[in-house]
Amino acid sequence: MNKTAYITTPIYYPSGNPHLGSAYTSTACDVWARFKRLDGFDTMFLTGTDEHGLKIQRSAEKAGLATQDYLDGINEKFREITPIMNLSNDDFIRTTETRHKEIATKMWQTLESNGYIYKDKYAGWYSVSDETYYTEEQLIDGKSPDSGHDVEWVEEESYFFKMSAFEEKLLKLYEENPNFIQPSSRRNEVISFVKNGLEDVSISRTTFNWGIPVPGDDKHVMYVWVDALTNYLSALGWPNGEKMKYWPAIHVVGKDILRFHAIIWPAMLMAANVELPKMVYAHGWWTSEGKKMSKSFGNVIDPKEVTDTYGCDQIRYFILREISFGNDGDFSKDRLVERINSDLANSLGNLFQRVLSMVAKNIGHVPALNELTDADHEYIKHFDTIISDVRNEMETLQFHKALERIWQVIYAANQYMDAMEPWQLRKTDEVRMQTVLRVLMESFKYITALIKPFMPESAEKFEGQLNWQMTSYENLEKGEFFSMEETTEIAKPSGVFMRIQTEEAA
Repeated sequence: MNKTAYITTPIYYPSGNPHLGSAYTSTACDVWARFKRLDGFDTMFLTGTDEHGLKIQRSAEKAGLATQDYLDGINEKFREITPIMNLSNDDFIRTTETRHKEIATKMWQTLESNGYIYKDKYAGWYSVSDETYYTEEQLIDGKSPDSGHDVEWVEEESYFFKMSAFEEKLLKLYEENPNFIQPSSRRNEVISFVKNGLEDVSISRTTFNWGIPVPGDDKHVMYVWVDALTNYLSALGWPNGEKMKYWPAIHVVGKDILRFHAIIWPAMLMAANVELPKMVYAHGWWTSEGKKMSKSFGNVIDPKEVTDTYGCDQIRYFILREISFGNDGDFSKDRLVERINSDLANSLGNLFQRVLSMVAKNIGHVPALNELTDADHEYIKHFDTIISDVRNEMETLQFHKALERIWQVIYAANQYMDAMEPWQLRKTDEVRMQTVLRVLMESFKYITALIKPFMPESAEKFEGQLNWQMTSYENLEKGEFFSMEETTEIAKPSGVFMRIQTEEAA
């Protein structure tokens, strides 16, 4: 396998417990990674935690704990997202790990030796919450323009990165690679920012010590963002580790940290002579009660609570189907229940249940295939390009469009079944009934295979009921539509998606 793929979440800042907003990013990356693996790619999926900086140090002090002890405790809660959301990440990196510190130090030394780091003095406004410096002009009512939090005046000796040297190079990058920043609305925002002029960036601190020491000057620690961004390479063992075969990456981030990933990070990589990422995709926020999920707003949705209540696959489906990846969306339990009942229980689950129950009860094995009608051929055409269509949407991380395309064939399957009425054919034409059921079962291979990255547990249950297991999308594409063996036994199925009874229905 020589095709490789690499996708990363941002490394999460563990100053509070994870919520559905952070699980959203990880789930999107997981779906993409699972799809790529099924599509024949040797795939790397990375997530982790960003554990340095003043905000972390203060959070630990507030909790009355040593900083590392505080991090070790809360880090476990971020690791728990993996089983809660059924993620398939290949690695989980912490910036307090030795492997990361070594690579971050090497990156600093490379930037310095290439002439892009110098020492000077810094004076300016700093937001601890955002770990970001702002000019007087950028402040809104004297507060951070991004979060609205308070800022502090900071004066200190600092090392600087020559960001100003990369203004034209970045603009050229955006022009020559229009897909580098996605979605396009975010691209325009970044271009506008860079065109306004880039200043050199302060990249060290002396006012606190919770960070990676600057090599050769341990009075300074690295600015948390310079340290954090390097994680995408340190997990691969840059520059010569075996896992560097996966680079370059697709970075998936929240829109609030796009500038770090689309401006500072590519500038650092250019300065270090490292190949640039393939894409930086900035998604929107899940809101609750109309506001971004935040502990301070008291509107956090706990991933464990909602997956325990509604099911992991159901939540995975909902958050990637409900809104366009890139836009904001408000989490509504009414909409969640509606999606589960309509899309999953009715359109998908009931379809499989009706067909496979008929097969199990009346035949007991894969039905015989007899002469096909025009209606059969018309239905089968729906699956001619379904895999390539979904692949195209997944390439651009359009998860909602991929699911819409999959549901088009699910609706077509329901319409075909209702039109053919195999339950009536059982009484009048059993040979025709078997053909109709066989056509439906063969089409179920494609549906099951394509929902698998989104809802892996449910897809595996459907595979078990079909007594069939996919190997790869390529094999399914190249294979014949009719490939099931008539001798394959089919047992009575059990329900995969249950309807949720609403108070109104009760």
